[in-house]
Amino acid sequence: MRQLDGVVTIVQESRFQLVDDDGVAHHFLLGYGAAIEPEQLPSLLERRIRVSYTDPDNLIGHRAVRLFLLGK
Repeated sequence: MRQLDGVVTIVQESRFQLVDDDGVAHHFLLGYGAAIEPEQLPSLLERRIRVSYTDPDNLIGHRAVRLFLLGK
């Protein structure tokens, strides 16, 4: 499983954008069993997180499997 660190900059329903340390934006869809509900995503705006993710064949973007809060 791959991991990426960055800051959450956009949240919409079960989707979010993470900007990494190089300034590259990555788009994620919250996967089932991620231990966070879509309603909780807005609380992560402007927060630094680590995302464990997979790259499904049928999506443009990544599927977030786990999210870890790293700081403000």
